[in-house]
Amino acid sequence: MMTPVHVLVLGGTTEARRLAERLAGDRRVRVTTSLAGRVAAPRLPPGEVRIGGFGGPAGLAAWVREHGVDALVDATHPFAATMSRNAAEAAAQAHVPLLALRRPGWVAQDGDRWHSAGSLAVAAELLPALGERVFLTTGRMGLAAFAGAALDDLWFLVRSVDAPEPPCPARTEVLLDRGPFTLEGEREIIRRHRIDVLVTKDSGGDATAPKLAAAREAGIPVVVVRRPPVPEGVPVARTPEEAVEWVVRRLHASG
Repeated sequence: MMTPVHVLVLGGTTEARRLAERLAGDRRVRVTTSLAGRVAAPRLPPGEVRIGGFGGPAGLAAWVREHGVDALVDATHPFAATMSRNAAEAAAQAHVPLLALRRPGWVAQDGDRWHSAGSLAVAAELLPALGERVFLTTGRMGLAAFAGAALDDLWFLVRSVDAPEPPCPARTEVLLDRGPFTLEGEREIIRRHRIDVLVTKDSGGDATAPKLAAAREAGIPVVVVRRPPVPEGVPVARTPEEAVEWVVRRLHASG
């Protein structure tokens, strides 16, 4: 019997879980999903699960070699730039193929009032000219960018899965919630809290997209933080199905 191909999925996203679900049903594949452990109660995918960091690219490369990983899929959040760089370096060190699984980014529609920002810091600089009551949906990491004295007059509604740690904006209300979100729910948040500007990362996908439609309907501006690029030379799959096809090609190559 052929030894299963061991695929390590760097996860934490819906796409990573869907990929693990598809691979776990194939007896030719052994799938391990690695989760960073930053969420208190993560949704665990099927297959083997590893929680915690690797200690940089050298640590990841060592784990890949020690556990006989044949292929690596970076299915982390589109903004997990450090982990993506570590994955590229580790794959090169361990001489295993690497694929990046990235859902497509959002595209502006008629009626959208989007303002593009290259970073959270740039997004913060744009806010005073756009509104006073901010719906901040960039997660609990990086809130320090909005904690400067220049933004003390603004009020922030910060939504995240787990409670953020300081520093936070001076005037902050925290909303603990996990997507997927509904259009009706996002409309209600904007209405109840009198939101006049939304800040989001270009995460893509459907789970958190309703806030964009709600902002469009309300006619409020949206600051969209652009994604960091995928490391140079790393192939990209846009869907879990494309990633499965890539793994299948690895099966044929090894068999």
